Amino acid sequence: MTAYWTGRGERTLAGLRAFYEERAPATSNPDEKVLALFREAARDVPAYARFLREHGVDPAEVDGIDAFRRVPATTKDNYYRKSSLPELCRHGRLDGCDMVALSTGSTGEPAVWPRFVSHELESAARFEQILGGAFGAREQRTLGVICFALGNWVGGLYTLGCCRHLAAKGYPLTLAAPGNQPAEILRALRSLSDHCEQRVLFGYPPFLKDVIDFAAGQGFDWRAKPTKLVMAGEVFSEEWRSWVCGRLGVSDPPSATASMYGTADAGVIANETPLSIRIRRALARHPDAARELFGEARLPTLCQYDPRHRYFEVEDGWLLFSGDGGAPLLRYKILDRGGVVDHAAMREFLARRNVELEPGAEGEALPFVYVFGRSHFALSFYGANVYPENVSVGLEQPELAALLTGKFVLEVEHDEEQNARLRLTVELLRGVAAPSGLDAEIAQSVRRELTRLNSEFGAYVPDARRSPQVALRPFGDAEYFPIGVKHRYTRQ
Repeated sequence: MTAYWTGRGERTLAGLRAFYEERAPATSNPDEKVLALFREAARDVPAYARFLREHGVDPAEVDGIDAFRRVPATTKDNYYRKSSLPELCRHGRLDGCDMVALSTGSTGEPAVWPRFVSHELESAARFEQILGGAFGAREQRTLGVICFALGNWVGGLYTLGCCRHLAAKGYPLTLAAPGNQPAEILRALRSLSDHCEQRVLFGYPPFLKDVIDFAAGQGFDWRAKPTKLVMAGEVFSEEWRSWVCGRLGVSDPPSATASMYGTADAGVIANETPLSIRIRRALARHPDAARELFGEARLPTLCQYDPRHRYFEVEDGWLLFSGDGGAPLLRYKILDRGGVVDHAAMREFLARRNVELEPGAEGEALPFVYVFGRSHFALSFYGANVYPENVSVGLEQPELAALLTGKFVLEVEHDEEQNARLRLTVELLRGVAAPSGLDAEIAQSVRRELTRLNSEFGAYVPDARRSPQVALRPFGDAEYFPIGVKHRYTRQ
Protein backbone atom coordinates (compact mmCIF):
# COMPACT_ATOMS: atom_id res chain seq x y z
CA MET A 1 0.00 0.00 0.00
CA THR A 2 1.24 3.48 -0.82
CA ALA A 3 1.01 6.48 1.44
CA TYR A 4 -1.73 7.74 -0.87
CA TRP A 5 -4.03 4.84 0.01
CA THR A 6 -3.31 5.22 3.72
CA GLY A 7 -4.07 8.93 3.51
CA ARG A 8 -7.31 8.30 1.65
CA GLY A 9 -8.48 5.86 4.30
CA GLU A 10 -7.65 8.26 7.13
CA ARG A 11 -9.43 11.10 5.34
CA THR A 12 -12.50 8.94 4.79
CA LEU A 13 -12.73 7.80 8.42
CA ALA A 14 -12.26 11.35 9.69
CA GLY A 15 -15.01 12.62 7.39
CA LEU A 16 -17.43 9.87 8.38
CA ARG A 17 -16.84 10.47 12.08
CA ALA A 18 -17.34 14.22 11.70
CA PHE A 19 -20.61 13.67 9.82
CA TYR A 20 -22.08 11.03 12.10
CA GLU A 21 -20.97 12.79 15.28
CA GLU A 22 -21.96 16.25 13.94
CA ARG A 23 -18.53 17.68 14.54
CA ALA A 24 -17.54 20.96 12.90
CA PRO A 25 -14.97 20.81 10.05
CA ALA A 26 -11.38 21.33 11.12
CA THR A 27 -11.21 24.45 8.93
CA SER A 28 -14.37 26.52 9.26
CA ASN A 29 -13.18 29.66 7.48
CA PRO A 30 -14.44 29.43 3.86
CA ASP A 31 -11.54 31.45 2.40
CA GLU A 32 -8.93 29.33 4.15
CA LYS A 33 -10.65 26.12 3.10
CA VAL A 34 -10.85 27.00 -0.60
CA LEU A 35 -7.21 28.13 -0.60
CA ALA A 36 -6.17 24.81 0.96
CA LEU A 37 -8.13 22.95 -1.75
CA PHE A 38 -6.45 25.07 -4.44
CA ARG A 39 -2.97 24.25 -3.14
CA GLU A 40 -3.78 20.55 -2.87
CA ALA A 41 -5.23 20.40 -6.41
CA ALA A 42 -2.28 22.33 -7.85
CA ARG A 43 0.05 19.78 -6.24
CA ASP A 44 -1.85 16.49 -6.63
CA VAL A 45 -4.25 16.78 -9.62
CA PRO A 46 -2.32 16.46 -12.92
CA ALA A 47 -5.01 18.13 -15.05
CA TYR A 48 -5.20 21.19 -12.78
CA ALA A 49 -1.42 21.52 -12.49
CA ARG A 50 -1.24 21.52 -16.31
CA PHE A 51 -4.13 24.01 -16.55
CA LEU A 52 -2.29 26.45 -14.27
CA ARG A 53 0.94 26.10 -16.27
CA GLU A 54 -0.88 26.71 -19.55
CA HIS A 55 -2.38 29.90 -18.11
CA GLY A 56 0.87 31.15 -16.63
CA VAL A 57 -0.22 30.78 -13.01
CA ASP A 58 2.40 30.02 -10.36
CA PRO A 59 0.54 28.36 -7.45
CA ALA A 60 3.09 29.82 -4.99
CA GLU A 61 1.95 33.31 -5.94
CA VAL A 62 -1.68 32.58 -5.06
CA ASP A 63 -1.10 33.69 -1.48
CA GLY A 64 -4.55 34.97 -0.54
CA ILE A 65 -8.19 35.04 -1.51
CA ASP A 66 -7.80 38.08 -3.79
CA ALA A 67 -5.09 36.29 -5.76
CA PHE A 68 -7.26 33.15 -5.93
CA ARG A 69 -10.11 35.16 -7.44
CA ARG A 70 -7.78 36.19 -10.28
CA VAL A 71 -7.02 32.59 -11.24
CA PRO A 72 -8.68 31.76 -14.61
CA ALA A 73 -12.00 29.95 -14.35
CA THR A 74 -12.24 26.31 -15.39
CA THR A 75 -15.03 25.10 -17.68
CA LYS A 76 -16.11 21.84 -19.22
CA ASP A 77 -14.46 22.90 -22.49
CA ASN A 78 -11.14 24.33 -21.27
CA TYR A 79 -10.56 21.82 -18.47
CA TYR A 80 -12.73 18.70 -18.31
CA ARG A 81 -12.78 17.82 -22.02
CA LYS A 82 -9.04 18.47 -22.40
CA SER A 83 -8.15 15.90 -19.75
CA SER A 84 -8.47 12.16 -19.28
CA LEU A 85 -10.55 10.94 -16.35
CA PRO A 86 -7.52 9.78 -14.33
CA GLU A 87 -5.81 13.18 -14.83
CA LEU A 88 -8.81 14.90 -13.21
CA CYS A 89 -8.36 12.81 -10.05
CA ARG A 90 -5.77 13.08 -7.29
CA HIS A 91 -2.41 11.58 -8.27
CA GLY A 92 -3.83 10.75 -11.70
CA ARG A 93 -5.60 7.66 -10.37
CA LEU A 94 -9.19 6.90 -11.31
CA ASP A 95 -9.06 3.96 -8.89
CA GLY A 96 -8.84 6.53 -6.13
CA CYS A 97 -12.62 6.85 -6.62
CA ASP A 98 -15.18 4.10 -6.07
CA MET A 99 -17.76 4.92 -8.75
CA VAL A 100 -18.62 7.23 -11.61
CA ALA A 101 -21.81 9.11 -12.42
CA LEU A 102 -23.14 10.33 -15.75
CA SER A 103 -24.59 13.76 -16.26
CA THR A 104 -27.99 13.80 -17.93
CA GLY A 105 -26.63 15.77 -20.86
CA SER A 106 -29.10 18.68 -20.87
CA THR A 107 -26.69 20.64 -23.08
CA GLY A 108 -25.45 17.81 -25.25
CA GLU A 109 -23.18 14.84 -24.72
CA PRO A 110 -23.29 13.24 -21.24
CA ALA A 111 -20.18 13.60 -19.11
CA VAL A 112 -18.60 11.10 -16.70
CA TRP A 113 -17.71 12.30 -13.19
CA PRO A 114 -15.66 10.29 -10.66
CA ARG A 115 -17.04 9.89 -7.14
CA PHE A 116 -15.78 8.70 -3.77
CA VAL A 117 -17.87 7.90 -0.70
CA SER A 118 -16.41 10.62 1.53
CA HIS A 119 -17.38 13.29 -0.99
CA GLU A 120 -21.04 12.34 -0.57
CA LEU A 121 -21.00 13.58 3.01
CA GLU A 122 -21.14 17.29 2.22
CA SER A 123 -24.11 16.66 -0.05
CA ALA A 124 -25.65 14.42 2.62
CA ALA A 125 -25.52 17.44 4.92
CA ARG A 126 -27.73 19.32 2.46
CA PHE A 127 -30.25 16.45 2.50
CA GLU A 128 -30.05 16.52 6.29
CA GLN A 129 -30.85 20.22 6.33
CA ILE A 130 -34.06 19.45 4.44
CA LEU A 131 -35.14 16.15 5.96
CA GLY A 132 -34.04 16.84 9.52
CA GLY A 133 -34.38 20.61 9.67
CA ALA A 134 -37.54 21.26 7.64
CA PHE A 135 -39.37 17.92 7.41
CA GLY A 136 -38.94 16.63 10.98
CA ALA A 137 -37.44 13.32 9.83
CA ARG A 138 -35.25 13.04 12.94
CA GLU A 139 -38.35 12.32 15.01
CA GLN A 140 -40.84 10.84 12.53
CA ARG A 141 -40.69 7.44 10.84
CA THR A 142 -40.15 8.48 7.23
CA LEU A 143 -40.50 6.58 3.98
CA GLY A 144 -38.25 8.03 1.28
CA VAL A 145 -39.24 7.08 -2.28
CA ILE A 146 -36.58 7.91 -4.86
CA CYS A 147 -38.26 8.67 -8.17
CA PHE A 148 -35.17 9.70 -10.12
CA ALA A 149 -33.92 7.43 -12.89
CA LEU A 150 -31.51 4.80 -11.64
CA GLY A 151 -28.46 3.33 -13.35
CA ASN A 152 -25.41 5.53 -13.93
CA TRP A 153 -27.45 8.75 -14.02
CA VAL A 154 -26.44 10.88 -11.11
CA GLY A 155 -29.79 11.80 -9.52
CA GLY A 156 -31.04 8.43 -8.37
CA LEU A 157 -27.88 6.77 -7.07
CA TYR A 158 -26.55 9.96 -5.49
CA THR A 159 -29.81 10.63 -3.65
CA LEU A 160 -29.90 7.04 -2.47
CA GLY A 161 -26.30 7.21 -1.24
CA CYS A 162 -26.74 10.49 0.63
CA CYS A 163 -29.98 9.42 2.29
CA ARG A 164 -28.45 6.12 3.38
CA HIS A 165 -25.87 8.14 5.31
CA LEU A 166 -28.75 9.74 7.22
CA ALA A 167 -30.31 6.35 7.95
CA ALA A 168 -26.91 5.09 9.18
CA LYS A 169 -26.65 8.19 11.37
CA GLY A 170 -29.79 7.12 13.19
CA TYR A 171 -32.64 8.75 11.32
CA PRO A 172 -35.79 6.55 11.32
CA LEU A 173 -35.63 6.65 7.52
CA THR A 174 -36.55 3.76 5.22
CA LEU A 175 -35.69 4.10 1.55
CA ALA A 176 -37.26 2.60 -1.54
CA ALA A 177 -35.81 3.19 -4.99
CA PRO A 178 -38.36 2.19 -7.66
CA GLY A 179 -36.88 4.64 -10.17
CA ASN A 180 -38.96 6.66 -12.60
CA GLN A 181 -41.77 4.17 -13.24
CA PRO A 182 -45.09 5.50 -11.88
CA ALA A 183 -46.63 2.04 -11.43
CA GLU A 184 -43.62 0.85 -9.39
CA ILE A 185 -43.64 4.03 -7.32
CA LEU A 186 -47.32 3.50 -6.52
CA ARG A 187 -46.62 -0.13 -5.63
CA ALA A 188 -43.96 0.99 -3.13
CA LEU A 189 -46.26 3.62 -1.63
CA ARG A 190 -49.10 1.15 -1.15
CA SER A 191 -46.82 -1.52 0.33
CA LEU A 192 -44.93 0.69 2.76
CA SER A 193 -47.06 3.69 3.71
CA ASP A 194 -48.67 1.91 6.67
CA HIS A 195 -45.25 1.54 8.29
CA CYS A 196 -44.32 5.23 8.33
CA GLU A 197 -45.59 8.51 9.73
CA GLN A 198 -44.72 10.56 6.66
CA ARG A 199 -43.59 10.07 3.05
CA VAL A 200 -40.98 11.98 1.05
CA LEU A 201 -40.82 11.74 -2.74
CA PHE A 202 -37.55 12.65 -4.50
CA GLY A 203 -37.66 13.56 -8.20
CA TYR A 204 -37.86 16.12 -10.99
CA PRO A 205 -40.82 18.51 -10.54
CA PRO A 206 -42.88 17.66 -13.65
CA PHE A 207 -42.37 13.94 -13.10
CA LEU A 208 -43.50 14.15 -9.46
CA LYS A 209 -46.65 15.91 -10.65
CA ASP A 210 -47.19 13.01 -13.09
CA VAL A 211 -46.80 10.55 -10.21
CA ILE A 212 -49.21 12.45 -7.97
CA ASP A 213 -51.83 12.62 -10.73
CA PHE A 214 -51.32 8.99 -11.76
CA ALA A 215 -51.66 7.69 -8.22
CA ALA A 216 -54.75 9.80 -7.55
CA GLY A 217 -56.28 8.38 -10.73
CA GLN A 218 -55.65 4.89 -9.33
CA GLY A 219 -57.52 5.73 -6.13
CA PHE A 220 -54.50 6.47 -3.93
CA ASP A 221 -55.36 8.89 -1.10
CA TRP A 222 -52.50 11.37 -0.79
CA ARG A 223 -54.19 13.16 2.11
CA ALA A 224 -54.29 10.09 4.33
CA LYS A 225 -50.70 10.68 5.46
CA PRO A 226 -48.29 13.65 5.17
CA THR A 227 -46.34 13.65 1.90
CA LYS A 228 -43.41 15.95 1.21
CA LEU A 229 -41.32 16.63 -1.89
CA VAL A 230 -37.60 17.02 -2.58
CA MET A 231 -36.98 18.22 -6.12
CA ALA A 232 -34.08 19.05 -8.42
CA GLY A 233 -33.19 19.95 -11.95
CA GLU A 234 -35.75 22.59 -12.97
CA VAL A 235 -37.03 25.99 -11.97
CA PHE A 236 -40.75 25.98 -11.15
CA SER A 237 -43.18 28.70 -10.17
CA GLU A 238 -44.75 29.31 -6.78
CA GLU A 239 -48.13 28.74 -8.41
CA TRP A 240 -46.92 25.22 -9.27
CA ARG A 241 -45.74 24.64 -5.71
CA SER A 242 -49.07 25.78 -4.26
CA TRP A 243 -51.09 23.68 -6.69
CA VAL A 244 -49.14 20.48 -6.04
CA CYS A 245 -49.27 21.07 -2.29
CA GLY A 246 -53.03 21.48 -2.58
CA ARG A 247 -53.25 18.08 -4.29
CA LEU A 248 -51.30 16.54 -1.41
CA GLY A 249 -53.28 18.33 1.30
CA VAL A 250 -50.23 20.33 2.43
CA SER A 251 -51.11 23.56 4.25
CA ASP A 252 -47.58 24.98 4.63
CA PRO A 253 -45.54 24.56 1.42
CA PRO A 254 -42.26 25.97 2.84
CA SER A 255 -42.07 23.16 5.41
CA ALA A 256 -43.09 20.37 3.02
CA THR A 257 -41.18 21.06 -0.19
CA ALA A 258 -37.58 21.83 -1.12
CA SER A 259 -35.63 22.12 -4.34
CA MET A 260 -31.95 21.21 -4.47
CA TYR A 261 -29.34 22.93 -6.61
CA GLY A 262 -27.26 19.99 -7.72
CA THR A 263 -24.97 19.10 -10.58
CA ALA A 264 -23.32 15.94 -11.82
CA ASP A 265 -20.04 17.85 -11.57
CA ALA A 266 -20.19 18.62 -7.85
CA GLY A 267 -23.15 16.90 -6.21
CA VAL A 268 -25.61 19.01 -4.21
CA ILE A 269 -24.22 22.50 -3.73
CA ALA A 270 -27.20 24.38 -2.25
CA ASN A 271 -30.83 23.83 -1.34
CA GLU A 272 -34.07 25.61 -0.62
CA THR A 273 -34.90 26.17 3.03
CA PRO A 274 -38.18 27.23 4.63
CA LEU A 275 -36.74 30.76 4.81
CA SER A 276 -35.64 30.91 1.17
CA ILE A 277 -39.01 29.54 0.05
CA ARG A 278 -40.89 32.13 2.10
CA ILE A 279 -38.75 34.85 0.54
CA ARG A 280 -39.33 33.52 -2.97
CA ARG A 281 -43.07 33.25 -2.43
CA ALA A 282 -43.15 36.85 -1.21
CA LEU A 283 -41.13 38.06 -4.21
CA ALA A 284 -43.50 36.22 -6.56
CA ARG A 285 -46.16 38.60 -5.26
CA HIS A 286 -43.84 41.59 -5.78
CA PRO A 287 -42.40 41.22 -9.32
CA ASP A 288 -40.91 44.75 -9.28
CA ALA A 289 -38.92 43.98 -6.13
CA ALA A 290 -37.85 40.65 -7.62
CA ARG A 291 -36.57 42.38 -10.77
CA GLU A 292 -34.60 44.83 -8.65
CA LEU A 293 -33.01 42.07 -6.57
CA PHE A 294 -32.32 39.53 -9.32
CA GLY A 295 -31.92 41.83 -12.34
CA GLU A 296 -34.26 39.86 -14.62
CA ALA A 297 -37.96 39.44 -15.25
CA ARG A 298 -37.97 35.74 -14.35
CA LEU A 299 -37.97 34.35 -10.83
CA PRO A 300 -34.92 32.15 -10.15
CA THR A 301 -34.57 29.27 -7.76
CA LEU A 302 -33.47 30.77 -4.43
CA CYS A 303 -31.36 28.56 -2.17
CA GLN A 304 -29.07 28.85 0.81
CA TYR A 305 -25.61 27.29 0.93
CA ASP A 306 -22.85 26.52 3.40
CA PRO A 307 -19.72 28.38 2.18
CA ARG A 308 -17.51 25.83 3.96
CA HIS A 309 -18.81 23.14 1.60
CA ARG A 310 -19.12 24.96 -1.72
CA TYR A 311 -17.42 28.29 -2.36
CA PHE A 312 -19.43 30.52 -4.71
CA GLU A 313 -18.28 33.48 -6.76
CA VAL A 314 -20.00 35.55 -9.44
CA GLU A 315 -18.18 36.68 -12.58
CA ASP A 316 -20.04 38.75 -15.18
CA GLY A 317 -23.35 37.24 -14.10
CA TRP A 318 -22.06 33.63 -14.21
CA LEU A 319 -21.90 31.47 -11.11
CA LEU A 320 -18.52 29.92 -10.31
CA PHE A 321 -17.99 27.41 -7.55
CA SER A 322 -15.11 25.57 -5.95
CA GLY A 323 -15.41 22.30 -4.10
CA ASP A 324 -13.82 18.97 -3.37
CA GLY A 325 -14.82 15.75 -5.09
CA GLY A 326 -13.52 12.76 -6.98
CA ALA A 327 -12.41 15.39 -9.51
CA PRO A 328 -11.78 18.57 -7.43
CA LEU A 329 -13.08 21.72 -9.13
CA LEU A 330 -11.69 25.24 -8.68
CA ARG A 331 -13.46 28.37 -9.90
CA TYR A 332 -15.61 26.15 -12.11
CA LYS A 333 -18.06 27.88 -14.44
CA ILE A 334 -21.03 25.56 -14.88
CA LEU A 335 -22.84 27.96 -17.26
CA ASP A 336 -25.57 28.85 -14.79
CA ARG A 337 -26.58 32.49 -14.59
CA GLY A 338 -27.26 33.78 -11.11
CA GLY A 339 -25.84 35.56 -8.10
CA VAL A 340 -25.06 35.51 -4.40
CA VAL A 341 -26.70 37.58 -1.64
CA ASP A 342 -25.40 37.79 1.90
CA HIS A 343 -27.94 36.88 4.59
CA ALA A 344 -27.88 40.34 6.20
CA ALA A 345 -28.12 42.06 2.80
CA MET A 346 -31.19 39.97 1.93
CA ARG A 347 -32.95 40.95 5.14
CA GLU A 348 -32.08 44.62 4.59
CA PHE A 349 -33.46 44.52 1.04
CA LEU A 350 -36.75 42.92 2.11
CA ALA A 351 -37.19 45.50 4.86
CA ARG A 352 -36.43 48.39 2.51
CA ARG A 353 -38.95 47.15 -0.06
CA ASN A 354 -41.56 46.32 2.63
CA VAL A 355 -41.74 42.70 1.46
CA GLU A 356 -43.51 40.73 4.20
CA LEU A 357 -42.90 37.01 4.61
CA GLU A 358 -45.26 34.24 5.59
CA PRO A 359 -44.72 33.28 9.25
CA GLY A 360 -42.25 30.48 9.91
CA ALA A 361 -38.92 29.50 11.40
CA GLU A 362 -35.83 31.46 10.35
CA GLY A 363 -33.27 28.64 10.24
CA GLU A 364 -29.53 29.18 9.87
CA ALA A 365 -28.13 32.59 8.85
CA LEU A 366 -26.55 31.22 5.68
CA PRO A 367 -25.92 33.20 2.47
CA PHE A 368 -28.24 32.87 -0.52
CA VAL A 369 -27.49 31.81 -4.07
CA TYR A 370 -30.01 32.32 -6.86
CA VAL A 371 -29.96 30.32 -10.07
CA PHE A 372 -31.63 31.09 -13.36
CA GLY A 373 -30.27 28.05 -15.13
CA ARG A 374 -28.84 27.90 -18.62
CA SER A 375 -29.27 31.14 -20.57
CA HIS A 376 -29.77 29.36 -23.91
CA PHE A 377 -33.17 28.12 -22.71
CA ALA A 378 -34.62 31.60 -23.34
CA LEU A 379 -36.01 32.58 -26.75
CA SER A 380 -35.67 35.98 -28.37
CA PHE A 381 -38.98 37.31 -29.71
CA TYR A 382 -39.17 40.86 -31.11
CA GLY A 383 -35.98 41.57 -29.14
CA ALA A 384 -37.48 40.42 -25.82
CA ASN A 385 -36.14 37.45 -23.93
CA VAL A 386 -39.01 35.02 -23.36
CA TYR A 387 -38.25 32.70 -20.46
CA PRO A 388 -39.86 29.31 -19.87
CA GLU A 389 -40.28 30.29 -16.22
CA ASN A 390 -42.73 33.05 -17.25
CA VAL A 391 -44.72 30.68 -19.44
CA SER A 392 -44.94 28.12 -16.62
CA VAL A 393 -46.83 30.57 -14.42
CA GLY A 394 -49.51 30.89 -17.09
CA LEU A 395 -49.96 27.12 -17.29
CA GLU A 396 -49.98 26.57 -13.56
CA GLN A 397 -53.13 28.49 -12.78
CA PRO A 398 -55.56 26.18 -10.92
CA GLU A 399 -58.13 25.94 -13.71
CA LEU A 400 -55.45 24.73 -16.15
CA ALA A 401 -53.13 22.71 -13.91
CA ALA A 402 -55.85 20.11 -13.35
CA LEU A 403 -55.67 19.22 -17.06
CA LEU A 404 -51.98 19.65 -17.90
CA THR A 405 -48.72 17.98 -16.88
CA GLY A 406 -46.87 21.31 -16.82
CA LYS A 407 -44.55 20.32 -19.68
CA PHE A 408 -44.47 22.42 -22.82
CA VAL A 409 -42.24 23.37 -25.75
CA LEU A 410 -41.91 27.01 -26.75
CA GLU A 411 -40.77 27.91 -30.27
CA VAL A 412 -40.57 30.97 -32.50
CA GLU A 413 -41.87 30.17 -35.97
CA HIS A 414 -42.78 32.20 -39.04
CA ASP A 415 -45.94 32.17 -41.09
CA GLU A 416 -46.13 32.20 -44.88
CA GLU A 417 -45.49 35.95 -44.88
CA GLN A 418 -42.48 35.48 -42.56
CA ASN A 419 -44.19 37.10 -39.57
CA ALA A 420 -42.75 35.80 -36.30
CA ARG A 421 -45.10 34.20 -33.79
CA LEU A 422 -44.82 32.19 -30.60
CA ARG A 423 -45.87 28.57 -30.81
CA LEU A 424 -46.61 26.79 -27.54
CA THR A 425 -47.05 23.00 -27.56
CA VAL A 426 -48.55 21.74 -24.30
CA GLU A 427 -48.83 18.22 -22.87
CA LEU A 428 -52.17 17.01 -21.53
CA LEU A 429 -52.42 14.83 -18.46
CA ARG A 430 -52.49 11.09 -19.00
CA GLY A 431 -55.94 10.07 -20.26
CA VAL A 432 -57.29 13.64 -20.52
CA ALA A 433 -59.21 14.71 -23.61
CA ALA A 434 -58.95 18.45 -24.19
CA PRO A 435 -62.25 20.27 -23.65
CA SER A 436 -63.36 22.74 -26.28
CA GLY A 437 -61.68 26.12 -25.95
CA LEU A 438 -58.77 24.91 -23.77
CA ASP A 439 -56.20 26.16 -26.29
CA ALA A 440 -57.71 29.65 -26.17
CA GLU A 441 -57.74 29.63 -22.34
CA ILE A 442 -54.08 28.64 -22.29
CA ALA A 443 -53.13 31.35 -24.77
CA GLN A 444 -54.96 34.00 -22.74
CA SER A 445 -53.41 32.89 -19.44
CA VAL A 446 -49.86 32.73 -20.83
CA ARG A 447 -50.23 36.11 -22.51
CA ARG A 448 -51.47 37.66 -19.27
CA GLU A 449 -48.61 36.26 -17.16
CA LEU A 450 -45.92 37.03 -19.74
CA THR A 451 -47.06 40.64 -19.85
CA ARG A 452 -47.32 40.88 -16.05
CA LEU A 453 -43.99 39.30 -15.23
CA ASN A 454 -41.81 40.35 -18.15
CA SER A 455 -41.79 44.11 -18.74
CA GLU A 456 -39.50 43.61 -21.76
CA PHE A 457 -42.13 41.40 -23.38
CA GLY A 458 -44.83 44.03 -22.79
CA ALA A 459 -42.65 46.82 -24.14
CA TYR A 460 -41.17 45.14 -27.21
CA VAL A 461 -43.77 42.70 -28.52
CA PRO A 462 -46.67 44.20 -30.53
CA ASP A 463 -50.05 43.64 -28.93
CA ALA A 464 -51.26 41.54 -31.86
CA ARG A 465 -48.32 39.12 -31.42
CA ARG A 466 -48.41 38.55 -27.66
CA SER A 467 -50.78 35.56 -27.65
CA PRO A 468 -49.04 32.27 -28.45
CA GLN A 469 -50.46 29.81 -30.94
CA VAL A 470 -51.29 26.82 -28.73
CA ALA A 471 -51.13 23.18 -29.80
CA LEU A 472 -52.26 20.40 -27.43
CA ARG A 473 -50.54 17.00 -27.47
CA PRO A 474 -51.44 13.81 -25.57
CA PHE A 475 -49.38 12.57 -22.65
CA GLY A 476 -46.07 11.07 -23.74
CA ASP A 477 -46.31 12.36 -27.33
CA ALA A 478 -43.29 10.90 -29.10
CA GLU A 479 -42.39 14.07 -31.02
CA TYR A 480 -42.63 16.63 -28.21
CA PHE A 481 -42.83 14.74 -24.90
CA PRO A 482 -41.05 11.38 -25.20
CA ILE A 483 -41.08 9.40 -21.96
CA GLY A 484 -37.74 8.80 -20.26
CA VAL A 485 -35.89 11.69 -21.94
CA LYS A 486 -34.86 14.86 -20.12
CA HIS A 487 -37.29 17.50 -21.30
CA ARG A 488 -36.30 20.68 -23.12
CA TYR A 489 -38.77 23.55 -22.77
CA THR A 490 -37.60 25.53 -25.79
CA ARG A 491 -36.61 24.80 -29.37
CA GLN A 492 -34.53 27.19 -31.41
